[in-house]
Amino acid sequence: MGIDTVRTADSDESAERRREQRGWYFYDWACSVYSTSVLTVFLGPYLTSIAKNAADADGYVHPLGVPVRAGSFFAYSVSLSVIVAVLVMPLVGAAADRSGRKKPLLGAAAYVGAAATACMFFLDGDRYLLGGVLLIVANAAQSVSMMLYNSYLPQIAPPEERDAVSSRGWAFGYAAGALVLVVNLVLYLAHDSFGVSEAMAVRICLASAGLWWGGFTLVPLLRLRDRPAATAREATAPGLRQLAATVRDMRRHPLTLAFLFAYLVYNDGIQTVISQASVYGSEELGLSQSTLIGAVLLVQVLAVAGALGMGRLARTYGAKRTILGSLVAWTLTLGAGYFLPAGAPVGFFLLASAIGLVLGGSQALSRSLFSHLVPPGKEAEYFSAYEMSDRGMSWLGPLLFGLTYQLTGSYRDAIISLVVFFVIGFLLLARVPVRQAIGDAGNPVPEKI
Repeated sequence: MGIDTVRTADSDESAERRREQRGWYFYDWACSVYSTSVLTVFLGPYLTSIAKNAADADGYVHPLGVPVRAGSFFAYSVSLSVIVAVLVMPLVGAAADRSGRKKPLLGAAAYVGAAATACMFFLDGDRYLLGGVLLIVANAAQSVSMMLYNSYLPQIAPPEERDAVSSRGWAFGYAAGALVLVVNLVLYLAHDSFGVSEAMAVRICLASAGLWWGGFTLVPLLRLRDRPAATAREATAPGLRQLAATVRDMRRHPLTLAFLFAYLVYNDGIQTVISQASVYGSEELGLSQSTLIGAVLLVQVLAVAGALGMGRLARTYGAKRTILGSLVAWTLTLGAGYFLPAGAPVGFFLLASAIGLVLGGSQALSRSLFSHLVPPGKEAEYFSAYEMSDRGMSWLGPLLFGLTYQLTGSYRDAIISLVVFFVIGFLLLARVPVRQAIGDAGNPVPEKI
C-alpha cells in the first residue's frame, strides 16, 4: 500500500511537471513573434525608412540634438534598450527570487512589451522618435519577461530533462514565428488586394505581433505556478546597486561567471546578426521586403528542426561540444555573407538555411547549460545577468555594427566585424570546465554535459 501511494504521488508529480512544462513552452510561442516579425523582419527597414524621411540633407537625424546617421538609428535604439534592461532586470530578478512571485512579474513585463508593440501601428511619416521609444520599451520589457521565463527552467525540469525541455521551448517559438510570418507575407505581398498601402500592411504586421504576444501569454500565466522563496533576504537595492550585488555574488562562483562571460560574447554576435540581417539584406544587397520575409520564414522553419536536432546531438556529445560546433558554423556563415553579391536572393536563402540550422540549438543549449550552473534559489537573479545579452538585447554588437557603418558607410564591413564575437566566444567557452562548474554551484552533474 505504501509503495502504491509513492508511485501515485510520483505519477501525479510527473503529470503536474509535464503540464507546467507545456504551459512554459507557450511563452516562447507568445513572444517569439515579436522577435521574428518585429525585430528581425519589419521594424529595422521600416524604422530606417522613417528616419530617412526625417533626415537632413546630409542624411542625419538629431534625436535630443545628437547627430545620428539615419541608417544607424535602429541599431543605436537596440543598444539603448539594453541600458534600460541593465537597470531593470537585476532589480526584478532579485525581487522575484526573494518573494517567490515570478508569475505576476512575468505578466506585467509581458503586457508592457505587448502594448508597446501594438502601439507601433501608429508609426508613419517621420515619427522616428516614437519608433525608437517603442522599440526601447518593447525590447526592455521582453528582456525582463524572458529573464523570468528562463528562470523557471531549473524548477520545472530535472537535470536530465533540461536540454530537451529548453530545445522544445525554442522549437515552439520558431514554429510560431513561421506561422505568423506566412500570414504577414500574404498581407504584405497582396496588400493592394486587401485595400491597404504597403506601409499600412507593415504597421498591421507590427501591431499584430503585440496582440499575439499578449493573447498567448495567458497560457503560461494559467499553467505556471509560483514557489516559496528559498530564503528570506534583505530588500532589493536600486538597479545598478542590485546589479553590482548580483555580480559580487557570482564572483563566489567564478566558473559560472566564466561561462556567462563567454555566452555574453558569442550571443552578442548571434543577436546582432538576427536584428541587423534584414537591414543588411535591404540596404547592402538590395533585396526586396518579400525576399527578406521569405528568408526569415525559411530560418524559422529550419530552426525548429535545428533546435530539436541539436538537442539530440547534445545527448550524444554533450551540450558544450555541440555549442562549440555551432560557433564554428556561425563564423563560416558570416564569412560567406560578406561575399554575397548584391541582388542575388538564392545566395541569401542559402545563408538563411545555414543560420536556421544552428540558431535555435545554440541558444537552447546555452540556456539549459547555464541552468545547471545557477545556485539553487537564485534562478531569476542569475538569469537577469544571462538575459542581458539574449534575444536581441545585447548592446555591444549593435553598437559595433552601427559604428562600423557610420565610419565606413559599408554594411559589408559592418556585418563582417561581428566575426570577432564568435571567435572570442569560442575560445572563452572552450576554457570553461563545465562539470566542475556545476558541482561548484551545488547542483548534480548530468552524465552528458
